[in-house]
Amino acid sequence: MSSRKHKFANCAVDSSRLAIRIALWLLVALVSAPIAKSQEPPAQPAIAVADSNSQRAADTAAPVADPSDPPSGVSDQPVEAMFPHLSDTHFWLTGQMNFIFQTNPPFHAAYSGKHSLGPHYEKAVSRVMTLYTGVRLNNSTEVLVDIEDAAGGGLSNALGLGGITNLDVVRIPGEGSPLSTAPYLARGMIHKVFALSKDKIENDRNALSLFDEVPRRRLEVRFGKFGLADFFDQNAVGSDSHFQFTNWTVDQTGAWDFAADTRGYTVGITADYEDRNWGFRFAEALMPKVANGIDLVWKPWQVHAENWQYELRRGLIPRKAGVVRLLAYTNYANMGVYRDAVAQTPAGGTPDITNHPWHITRKYGFGINVEQNLTRNLSAFGRFGWNNDKTESFAFTEVGQTFAGGLGANGALWHRRYDRAGLAVASNAISKDHQMYLADGGYGFLLGDGALSYGRENIVETYYTAHVWRGIYVAPGLQHINNPGYNRARGPVLVPSFRLHLDF
Repeated sequence: MSSRKHKFANCAVDSSRLAIRIALWLLVALVSAPIAKSQEPPAQPAIAVADSNSQRAADTAAPVADPSDPPSGVSDQPVEAMFPHLSDTHFWLTGQMNFIFQTNPPFHAAYSGKHSLGPHYEKAVSRVMTLYTGVRLNNSTEVLVDIEDAAGGGLSNALGLGGITNLDVVRIPGEGSPLSTAPYLARGMIHKVFALSKDKIENDRNALSLFDEVPRRRLEVRFGKFGLADFFDQNAVGSDSHFQFTNWTVDQTGAWDFAADTRGYTVGITADYEDRNWGFRFAEALMPKVANGIDLVWKPWQVHAENWQYELRRGLIPRKAGVVRLLAYTNYANMGVYRDAVAQTPAGGTPDITNHPWHITRKYGFGINVEQNLTRNLSAFGRFGWNNDKTESFAFTEVGQTFAGGLGANGALWHRRYDRAGLAVASNAISKDHQMYLADGGYGFLLGDGALSYGRENIVETYYTAHVWRGIYVAPGLQHINNPGYNRARGPVLVPSFRLHLDF
């Protein structure tokens, strides 16, 4: 699963078709350039908004900030675009392309299963191209529509890890059911702002909000198709796979099994109350029919998800900007139960978490997300997440508990204003019930080595993003993973990567 979970299908991409698509995207960008009266200030990565993965609006999103607030380090960093953006505040038209190449050298594996990360040399390239559009109908209502084109793949079809190495990868949901490579609707939503105070603050326009100013105290309602990671669990240091880290459990809270289809999107409604220094948001969303499925269940009275987040915009260090976010969620869906799957398996058999009649079970969890400005050009972040992990991992990834933290540096520190660099660690775990299921040979939608010698999955990731020229960025990166798939009998794994990002 956006941005926030964005996992691409492993599918062959015809080179001529790819060339045509890229040409069309360049044409759109060129068409938008002449109607721009002047270039806007560069957009910034989001503190409170981002894609999800989805999250794909992270490149162009920016926090709504009080002008009196102190600078916020990495979140203060601009994003240079290739062409001027529309100066007409009633419309939005931007685009981006993100290409990620990853490989892994051979590594030790005492055994492998059908859902293992392959121990032999492998390479993979993912691609996502997004067109962001929007129209502001009046001073309180707007319509936002994003079209996406995704292809390529992840290492071993994005299998064998809790912390998959590429957030831009959409895993094929099952053998014989490849996703279409045609462009698709990523987001389509109505955004309404209800003023609860007369005073207003400046808003940096972005792909998820076209208003140039908003009431300081307000209620924002969104309805339609979006990624929950567009609005929840965002972080200025580690949430953007286009400019920052790419590991799933670094860019998002791994234990947050958020409602989404295979590509990371859902249909629902969000309500967001914002005041000067704090905010509270709620979302009601649809769940997929099966784990990692592309089809949603349109019976919200049976199958549904609730998400809550409280955000306090106050640093932990005196006179230093920061944000603390508390997240909670519940999912109701046709999920299996690990302990039941093991108990009903005959001696010598293999448990199957999907072997049950239609029944609704509940999964719940919570997360803590902290970001803290250390200096003008250096920020830190930390995340902790937990879920009950008794029921089947269903939408994001197979993680029951996670810790993550890291540093992000603004290139202005070394006189490269548009560059950035980061270092992060993540440690993931699963429950005893989940461990027993995998140890007995069971398969989840991401994991299954055929057996299990359990250990925490520990990840270190680093990157450097360099601005080359007007909206063109390149980024080498490296990940080191101990106990891939929570298995001490496999690994460690080294994953070098190279990213090319184009911003229009």
